[in-house]
Amino acid sequence: MNDLIWTLVFVQVAMGGFDTLYHHELTQRLAWKPSQKGELVLHGVRNLAYALMFTALGWTRPEGGWALALLALMAGELIITLWDFVEEDRTRKLPASERVLHTLLTLNYGVVLALVAPLLLAWARRPADVAPAYYGIWSILCAIAAVGVVVSGLRDLAAARRAQRIAVDDPTPLVAALPPRRAVLVTGGTGLIGARLVAALVGAGHEVTVLTRSRASAAALPAPIRIVTDLAQIADDTRLDAIVNLAGEPIADGLWTIAKRRRIVRSRVRTTQAVVALIARLEHKPQVLVSGSAIGWYGLRGDEPLTEADDGTPCFSRFICQLWEKAARRAETHGVRVVRLRIGLVLSTEGGMLSRMLTPFEFGLGGPFGAGRHWMSWIHLDDVVRMIAHAIATPQWTGAVNAVAPRPVTNRTFAAALGRALGRPALLPAPAWPLRAALGPFADELLLSGQRVLPAAARDAGFRFAHPMLDEALGALVGRRSRPRGQALLARETPAKA
Repeated sequence: MNDLIWTLVFVQVAMGGFDTLYHHELTQRLAWKPSQKGELVLHGVRNLAYALMFTALGWTRPEGGWALALLALMAGELIITLWDFVEEDRTRKLPASERVLHTLLTLNYGVVLALVAPLLLAWARRPADVAPAYYGIWSILCAIAAVGVVVSGLRDLAAARRAQRIAVDDPTPLVAALPPRRAVLVTGGTGLIGARLVAALVGAGHEVTVLTRSRASAAALPAPIRIVTDLAQIADDTRLDAIVNLAGEPIADGLWTIAKRRRIVRSRVRTTQAVVALIARLEHKPQVLVSGSAIGWYGLRGDEPLTEADDGTPCFSRFICQLWEKAARRAETHGVRVVRLRIGLVLSTEGGMLSRMLTPFEFGLGGPFGAGRHWMSWIHLDDVVRMIAHAIATPQWTGAVNAVAPRPVTNRTFAAALGRALGRPALLPAPAWPLRAALGPFADELLLSGQRVLPAAARDAGFRFAHPMLDEALGALVGRRSRPRGQALLARETPAKA
């Protein structure tokens, strides 16, 4: 084969490798999403087919029927790729960069197939044979590519099998504490917590309105829901029993530049102000506003155990939470009960901190951040949703409520627990100085420091966590252990009477 064909083949390899590493692993984290089981199977089969193709092209000269078999394999590879693109479009929202890359991959592969097909057809006219061949550097690159796609393919097939064990439970029991047929407005309903909450509310038969900046972003939410892009679209005579305010610019998805900090603060404060303005004009006021906040409210406090009665120390995270909570408390002037939910590190494979840690830990590259002595106050995603439901249903809950599990752990303990859950060592720490050099205050506040926060208000109100222990929570999330305790607890919960 000539150098043009080889060049196009390895352009395909480079684009495919980037798609796998950047989109599938770093951005979308498909291996840990049970909803993408079908896509993972297609990826696995396609990659193993690629391995055969690279081996045949790089190290043999197929003739006769073997040449036709290789041509059929390459044509089948194109069919699998197109099938995969359809599956991806059907099951998840693709970023623009992935759509563009898929188009380039399809076009480039079509050109490769068009150039290779005449050559293989010419070889097919000879007697059947598979003669060894060596094409210099191209053969070596084919061997490297074959090993890479075999590893990736087997990993995808294993992840698809694992998906059966980590299938997400029916969320409906999570809101069992609510009386029937509540009308609930959720801001931030497309985020990690909001999407799970909306699914639970809809499954339980409640009337759900979701505020989102774009209707397209809410396409994956279950029906029936009402979608609004501006709270002005809600009429004054609308009945809302509760409002759950979770909207805000993601805090951990980029460097804290001045522009990013402004977006983080403004998105939370302005949305909360708009919610309070809506409450002011509604003819029938909601009974409760559950407004999101974070344990960053307490600042950086070392080993000191903290409850809702404790104050905080100055830092950017506390500054955000102070403004956010202050805006939410203005709803009290309209006779609305306000619960300020100070949410800890939410554990889920669908997003948040844990989802970013899974890939390095899965490959044995995980470990503590810095010395690992700082505290991590964590909570399972489903317990956050249950706590929101209890906050709506329990009139005694008011003011600040820490949404954290009862047993915080140090970062070193967390890393070891995640390693155990995945069956991997967790011995490679991320040194503090490179994190500080690269991320600045972001690293200091979110990666290298923390808070030892306790759920005193929830405990005093009798709230029972379905996932109080870290090993059990992580095991349930990664499909390593059964979940009898949490499932039994949810089964015992019964809806409150209206």
